[in-house]
Amino acid sequence: MEIAFSPFLPDALLLDLPEVDAQHEEVFTRIESLKAGCFESSYVDIDEFQGLIELFERHFATEERIAREAGVNFSTHATIHRNTLDLLRKVLSDILAGSADAHSFLRYAEFWFERHIRDEDKRFVAKLQGSSHFDRPSKRRPVAADRYSSNHA
Repeated sequence: MEIAFSPFLPDALLLDLPEVDAQHEEVFTRIESLKAGCFESSYVDIDEFQGLIELFERHFATEERIAREAGVNFSTHATIHRNTLDLLRKVLSDILAGSADAHSFLRYAEFWFERHIRDEDKRFVAKLQGSSHFDRPSKRRPVAADRYSSNHA
């Protein structure tokens, strides 16, 4: 039985790569959960924020693996990933020091991620489709099984 994800990933951002789409959904879901927690209290669970950064790290590693397996040049995209992780880590450090706001961090992360999928990941998928090593998956919404299989790939 397939369990559908929550609707935080708009259809317009689906890439038709189930493993990647499931991870995108997981990141958006985590951001929404953190936003709800922050708005309900002034307490910021730094471990949860660190978990979001780790989720980004795993997701970026998945995209890099897919590109490598397909023989697609991913160097520019990988640089964007590294720069983003550096920025997120710095802002988290700033939150810990009291010089940055957790709500702003989450709004930025959500906006950045949506733009990244729309502008960078869609271009990446177009390169994948042109690769002779790419098998086009069937079109469908990501399901929980995709998320769990991505953690063990």
